[in-house]
Amino acid sequence: MPDPSLREMARVFGRIGVLSFGGPAAQIALMHRELVERSRWLSEQRFLGALSFCMMLPGPEAMQLATWCGWRLRGTLGGLLAGLLFVLPGALVIAALALAYVAWGTLPAVQAAFLGIKATVIVIVLQAMIRLSRRALTDRLGQAVAVLAFAAILILGLPFPAIVAAAAAAGALLGRAAPPEADLAPDARRGTATAFVTWGLLWIAPVAALWLAGQAFLADIGLFFGKLAVVSFGGAYAVLAYMTQTVVQTKGWIDATQMIDALGLAETTPGPLILVTQFVAMLAGAAQGGVSMALAAGALSLWMTFVPCFLWIFALAPHVDRLMGTPRLASALAAVTAAVAGVIADLSIRFALQILFSDVGALGHLPWPDPASFQPLALGLVVLAGGLILGLRLPLIAVLGIMAAAGLGLDALVG
Repeated sequence: MPDPSLREMARVFGRIGVLSFGGPAAQIALMHRELVERSRWLSEQRFLGALSFCMMLPGPEAMQLATWCGWRLRGTLGGLLAGLLFVLPGALVIAALALAYVAWGTLPAVQAAFLGIKATVIVIVLQAMIRLSRRALTDRLGQAVAVLAFAAILILGLPFPAIVAAAAAAGALLGRAAPPEADLAPDARRGTATAFVTWGLLWIAPVAALWLAGQAFLADIGLFFGKLAVVSFGGAYAVLAYMTQTVVQTKGWIDATQMIDALGLAETTPGPLILVTQFVAMLAGAAQGGVSMALAAGALSLWMTFVPCFLWIFALAPHVDRLMGTPRLASALAAVTAAVAGVIADLSIRFALQILFSDVGALGHLPWPDPASFQPLALGLVVLAGGLILGLRLPLIAVLGIMAAAGLGLDALVG
């Protein structure tokens, strides 16, 4: 069939953006239904090949897949339209939730509801670790990389980018050598170089302008979330450990409780889970300078997080087949995925300790709870959330609503 018009694309991708709840698996399934089955704009083979390509890239694979689909249908303008419509509905919801959290997040009733949501977060992260482990830890090498990554971040406190770099280097060295690749045509090389330069300059321009204007806090926000964007292999759960390590322990922009609340609220919105970065940036901005700084920090985090997604797609999409056939690259990414499983295990432990104990200190880099501060009600909520998600397999939105009500109910009974 003929390529769709921009108006038709806006209608379909707008619907995808508004309905994209439930994480990347649900979002990808929604796109498949809308673009392959219902609209028949893309073939099954082309859609799945693009999905494999997007899973190799840093950043939210579902958003990048939407951008690739738009690019494939209507070029750069189509890619921009599809990518923006996938992100903007969730970004608007996150902005409203962050401002509401700043205004009312300390109220006792709100905190009671959040205890139920936090218990759900533990189960969600654990489920993500199990799913990733089943896919990534299929041999002894992957298992060894995961264990080493887990020890490196939990016990030694090594930064996530260093762990990713070490895993990628090990995977590339141990992977089989690739056969000689056909040389790229000069036009293809020029197009890729132009996209990298154009989008790279657009990406860093706000940070450079803020630094020159003496806005140190916003420049620091931009630099951090820009660095986060290029190391976010394995999905949002992978970088949450690194983000928590930096924004809570190193920079002190927010505390551990706020970090868990941020993830819980991000789970309730449409769009990619990496929108949690916007929530964190807005909380940090609000602490620095109120609502106006919160909005500026949130907008900057969105720019630094998602502009690289357009860069990767517009620069590399013409070479999907060639990139997918590079054995050393595939081996490096497999090792990174295995390392991410270990990092998410660390995240599971840290989040669980923060929720199950009211007093969590540190023994070196290792989190160390006070046994006397154990909260049995929190454990009961975790068990309930596990039964709803892993046992009954209820939709996540329904589980979050039930758990918020359970938190309020327990607080009323105890109080």
